[in-house]
Amino acid sequence: MWKNYREFNMLRFVPFLAISALFVLCLLGLESVVWLRAAAAILGVLVLLGLYDFFQRRHTLWRNFPILAHIRWMAEELRPFFRSYIVESDTEGRPFNHEQRALVYRRAKNVSSVEPFGSLLDIDKPPYEWLAHSIAAKHTAGDCPRVRVGAPGTTQPYSASVFNISAMSFGALGAHAIEALSTGAKKGGFYHDTGEGGVSRYHRAGGGDLVWEIGSGYFGCRASDGTFDAARFEDVAKDPQIKMIEIKLSQGAKPGHGGVLPGAKVTAEIAATRGIPIGETCFSPPGHSAFSTPIEMMEFVAHLRDLSGGKPVGIKFCVGNRWEILALCKAMLETGIRTDFMVVDGGEGGTGAAPAEFLDHVGAPLRQGLVLTRNALIGTGLKDHVRLACSGKQTSAFALASSMALGADWVNTARGFMFSLGCIQSLNCHNNTCPTGIATTDKGRQRGLVVADKAERVYNFHRNTVKALMEVVGAAGCEHPAELTPRHIMHRVTEDITLPAHRAYDLLEENALLDAPEDTKLADEWAMAQAASFRPLSL
Repeated sequence: MWKNYREFNMLRFVPFLAISALFVLCLLGLESVVWLRAAAAILGVLVLLGLYDFFQRRHTLWRNFPILAHIRWMAEELRPFFRSYIVESDTEGRPFNHEQRALVYRRAKNVSSVEPFGSLLDIDKPPYEWLAHSIAAKHTAGDCPRVRVGAPGTTQPYSASVFNISAMSFGALGAHAIEALSTGAKKGGFYHDTGEGGVSRYHRAGGGDLVWEIGSGYFGCRASDGTFDAARFEDVAKDPQIKMIEIKLSQGAKPGHGGVLPGAKVTAEIAATRGIPIGETCFSPPGHSAFSTPIEMMEFVAHLRDLSGGKPVGIKFCVGNRWEILALCKAMLETGIRTDFMVVDGGEGGTGAAPAEFLDHVGAPLRQGLVLTRNALIGTGLKDHVRLACSGKQTSAFALASSMALGADWVNTARGFMFSLGCIQSLNCHNNTCPTGIATTDKGRQRGLVVADKAERVYNFHRNTVKALMEVVGAAGCEHPAELTPRHIMHRVTEDITLPAHRAYDLLEENALLDAPEDTKLADEWAMAQAASFRPLSL
């Protein structure tokens, strides 16, 4: 034990003093020993660092522990990499574990994704799920199944793949990444959601089908005051490459927050695409200015459908207040105007960065959001006209199959296709230093992303995932994913109790909210919902 605290306290300077002493000794021996010059140079840098640490005033640890405190800083920087590559097991990592990432990498590279010796998952604990296969299993066709999107009155319906690229904006992603995604989508016959950043020339360069997402910032159809410009929208929307229009109400990464594009990413090209100043951080308002009630939203949907020449128009949202989703259904019933589709985004976060509170605690997770929206559409008799899609951490064939069994007509993924481009989950999406050249506008970093090579991997990931999906569908005794029902999915509620999904999630029957809403678990929310306002009626 040290005799007193002062003696112990002075030991924190020993490394700095020792390095300083060695530096002096090296200087004294420079003339006799040549290699001491290199040692003196290194030690000299460390001495200067120690002096800087001692006299600077911003970092307490550096000031109190010169040189030594930098070890902690280096450990903090390297910690995520050591955990990801050395410490974590195949199923421990977040947001995506090693097994999930490896599955995408293998399918993108067209390498076999079979695994030996059994599952790594703990199948005896909730919330484990599995597919109830059929004794009369089938061998399904290898072609990609499609879904017709178009409510009554839509003159240009679209046939969508059951698996597509979710919203990622030009700006959030670099030019090479956007072009590679669009090129892969063209080859595979699936669509590429533009994200709310507008339709860039790189989206068009690949030639893939585009779904133009319009957020509250109205980028690409934005007036000088930031409001919606109908003339600019009409000019862009009639492009034959744009197949559908998607109104973004909220996103899973930060629902109710609005988007943020750091000024460092706002290049001249991005500024021109979005209609904003170069180099300035771009904020999207939390809410839309083109409408303020459910009925006004339906009227806006009809307006966009007319301006686009009859193309499908839908909405994307992360589920928040449940009565608001029911209010949208009431507005559709009251006005007779249907959205062509709804995309439910999971609150698990997305490709962009967001405040921790929003990532962790704002917005419904995908499964709960999907079930609520499915119940709303089925319970009001709207599901036959309004297609339902979902997005959020959907990268495996089972994830697709289970979502489609619970009501989704197709599934989108963003981060899955980022992995197919080569994303290593370095968690640098927001600071323009993405090491793989994907989530950056830095031309030097983008140079490493070769469009032709990565486009092929995007195509492979889609093709192999859909092929795996059809094998799962065939195992259930079905020929098309649309034939999957909630009864095909078994859900472990406790270690001893398992239930089919329709019971585990208490799914509603057709027209239940119209015929006997008081008998459903949504009775209170149904009574609170009103077509004329997003505010709830008091009970």
